[in-house]
Amino acid sequence: MSTNPPLRCRVELDLAALRTNLDRIRARLAPGAPLIAMVKADAYGLGVKHVVPALRDAGVRCFGVASADEARELRALGVEDRVVVFGPFAPGMERAVVEARAEATVSDLATIERFAAAARHGAVPIHLEIDTGMGRAGVPARIAEKTAADFGAALSADGVRWAGVFTHLHSADEPGRPGAAEQLDAFRRVVAGLAPPPSVEVHVANSAAAFWDALPPGVGARPGIYLYGAPVPGGPTPAPVAALRATIVRVVDAPVGATVGYGSTHRAASRERWATAAIGYGDGLPRALSNRGGALIHGVRSRIVGRVSMDLTVLDVTGREDVRPGDDATFVGVDGPAEVTLAEVAGHAETIPYEVLTGLAPRVPRLVSGPPPAPRNR
Repeated sequence: MSTNPPLRCRVELDLAALRTNLDRIRARLAPGAPLIAMVKADAYGLGVKHVVPALRDAGVRCFGVASADEARELRALGVEDRVVVFGPFAPGMERAVVEARAEATVSDLATIERFAAAARHGAVPIHLEIDTGMGRAGVPARIAEKTAADFGAALSADGVRWAGVFTHLHSADEPGRPGAAEQLDAFRRVVAGLAPPPSVEVHVANSAAAFWDALPPGVGARPGIYLYGAPVPGGPTPAPVAALRATIVRVVDAPVGATVGYGSTHRAASRERWATAAIGYGDGLPRALSNRGGALIHGVRSRIVGRVSMDLTVLDVTGREDVRPGDDATFVGVDGPAEVTLAEVAGHAETIPYEVLTGLAPRVPRLVSGPPPAPRNR
């Protein structure tokens, strides 16, 4: 019997499920196609110190982050593999990227020149981003077509090495993937004009695009959310990687008319039983789940009543005698024959699975667990 006190709440990580999802992405790519595993935002909230070693054990040798600080964190963990920091970068930011011995994405000629000037440990690997409609970064495709020779020359200069060229599909996860065909056509024209050497990686696919049959052969992928257990259109149901559980700390019978939570947004219309779980929006449980989300206790669903507080959330367990303090409430993940999926939680909260995962607070312990039980009912 364990003598460890129960945790308020916790995130359980199934690294075998992570590997399963990675293998499904890999199966969609041509042999040798580049793969950059996106581990920004602390591996989408799950913890790079757990996720990156598991991906490395599975053979991943290139990781994507959003800042030089994130690249340095990987280096501090002993990761000596390739790390790509995705920009764009304001003047002066290039020095930190170089110091982290990372690769960089660029959106203009001036940034390439700054990286060349900042080079310290040999040539800085550069990935040229082509903006085909995302609009937030990259060289606009129409400009890249006209200035291909200029970019080719800049990427051949001392201090930099042309490592990759890529674009980002803005609606790969939307029904019908609107605009994707046009984006890919524009990208093909730019790449043809740039005529990159064979050593330059070409990567296009995010998680959703990796499962698109029309994806150009040989291009690489930058998977993120699918690795961590969220579904994407056209892809197989991902193995659930993360479970969010909290401990029940109080069970009480509520009389008719009793209220619960800030603003007393729930009032008992009859006698009810309420179970308080030690989790709240301070832990990353979306406040938008108030009076609409739920959790599993012993594999049975219970709905949230009242507003989600910073540290506590109340569940309606009326008619149940099996719920006691010390029991687990599963807000995301598998419990017995049932599952609360990331997509379900995101739907109740009117957001996306990305925000659910990255919103998990640092104070919530991340624990590595074994594979989930089967079968699972959706």
